[in-house]
Amino acid sequence: MQDLFDHATPDQEPAATARPLADQLRPQSLAEVIGQAQALGPDGPLGAMLAAGQLASLILWGPPGVGKTTIARLLADQTDLQFVQISAIFSGVPELRKVFEQAKLRRRNGRGTLLFVDEIHRFNKAQQDSFLPHMEDGTIILVGATTENPSFELNAALMSRAQVIVLERLSLTDLELLAQRAEQALGHALPLTGPAREALLEMADGDGRALLNLIAQVAGWDIGDNLDPEGLGARLMRRAAQYDKSGDAHFNLISALHKSVRGSDPDAALYWLARMIDGGEDPRYLARRLTRMAIEDIGLADPQAQAVCLEAWQVFERLGAPEGELALAQAVTYLALAPKSNAGYAAWKAAMRLAKDTGSKPPPKHILNAPTKLMKDQGYGSGYAYDHDAEDGFSGQNYFPDGVKRPVLYQPLERGFERELGKRVAYFAKLRARRAE
Repeated sequence: MQDLFDHATPDQEPAATARPLADQLRPQSLAEVIGQAQALGPDGPLGAMLAAGQLASLILWGPPGVGKTTIARLLADQTDLQFVQISAIFSGVPELRKVFEQAKLRRRNGRGTLLFVDEIHRFNKAQQDSFLPHMEDGTIILVGATTENPSFELNAALMSRAQVIVLERLSLTDLELLAQRAEQALGHALPLTGPAREALLEMADGDGRALLNLIAQVAGWDIGDNLDPEGLGARLMRRAAQYDKSGDAHFNLISALHKSVRGSDPDAALYWLARMIDGGEDPRYLARRLTRMAIEDIGLADPQAQAVCLEAWQVFERLGAPEGELALAQAVTYLALAPKSNAGYAAWKAAMRLAKDTGSKPPPKHILNAPTKLMKDQGYGSGYAYDHDAEDGFSGQNYFPDGVKRPVLYQPLERGFERELGKRVAYFAKLRARRAE
């Protein structure tokens, strides 16, 4: 993977051998890197390391096209280390062993090595562990690059020996600056109207390399008037959204969807649902998660919410995509606008804690069945009050194990249908207190 960025004065070469625009605009110093001031600035972690002259092993975590390879190469240049690049996709144990031996030889000759490992999360545990002794004895400074969350993908031992640097996707302002540098290199402005230029930046979706590749295409068109957004869209396909159904983006977006529903914001919830559908998420996974939201965050404040989700799930199974997706969207809207209560969820968790704390205590004997004489002689069923025969159809007997103080697990909220359930809870509590007198 090659990360691309801006360089104001690209090398001039004959047209027949001209390098790609992205390669021409590769930065020649860290000061020329666009969009990563939070990491490279004087107060950023990399800026502080370089100022102190103490470069440590790093994990560069960020989306594609934000400068991971470029930054690693420039760090090697600035610290006078030999830059060695490998990819975890194409390298195995033999290649790693060769790299380590060469680094040891280089170190004996007085030169350090910055080993840049692209897609480092692709290495297995044993391969990741193989870096550790060489990092510890100073044979290599490891700079790993990953688009996946290092907390999930990298070994704890490796993480403890490297600082994670988060690189951010490029903003529209960053991309505009990159486009201006590209126009300087080309010697002319792009043949686009203002709105079309904005559309081009949006197409790059925060990826500097993608933008430069798009610009290279646009610059090669032989057209008269500047293109408007419709003309640009007819000639270029929008870059596919970055979404990994099993990676960090998956968890980030489902978290955003869930919290938007919990926050009663149907517009935001629909947006995140659309982002996940557009990214290729399995709609059945979304149907299951929506049902979970109905149970956890709405509960008995609106018992109908669960039915809405299950029906939407069934509709999708019958219609499929894209028509069935509308049923999921309607369920999301319903959930977002439904009254919210986690009282049932909290009660269940409290019940589980109480069950663990009380171990194997048996039920009180008066609520045990006694199908045999022996069981009757042991007191099973003795003293049981049949609620239908009691006043108000409520006996108020104890149903918890003997010796367990009666807890209050379910505490309904004053929202939606749960307001009515709260009245019932209070009513039975009053009757229970009267029976105990």
